[in-house]
Amino acid sequence: VRLVEYGGGLVQPGGSLRLSCAASGFTFSSYDMNWYRQAPEKEHELVAGISNTGSYTNYADSVKGRFTISRDNAKNTMYLQMNSLKPEDTAMYYCHVPRSGSWGQGTQVTVSS
Repeated sequence: VRLVEYGGGLVQPGGSLRLSCAASGFTFSSYDMNWYRQAPEKEHELVAGISNTGSYTNYADSVKGRFTISRDNAKNTMYLQMNSLKPEDTAMYYCHVPRSGSWGQGTQVTVSS
């Protein structure tokens, strides 16, 4: 299993970013997927989850209405569209396969003026 996140960076408050998670080494379309984040000195937080077909999604209350999780099973890729970003969204963002417990290496998102 290999998960590679990219798309992070520095953005001003109110801005947008789209994160991607490229998956390989397993049948991506058969697995539910999650996005987690971890801010300095804080625990991992489940940001959003998506079912294997993309039909079902769930979000942390802190990001509802601002973030959208999606996936393209033909490209073995999951996405996290993040809008109206806030300084408290600053964290390392990780993709995760709940069934196997696999994690990517993470991509840093920093929201600051």
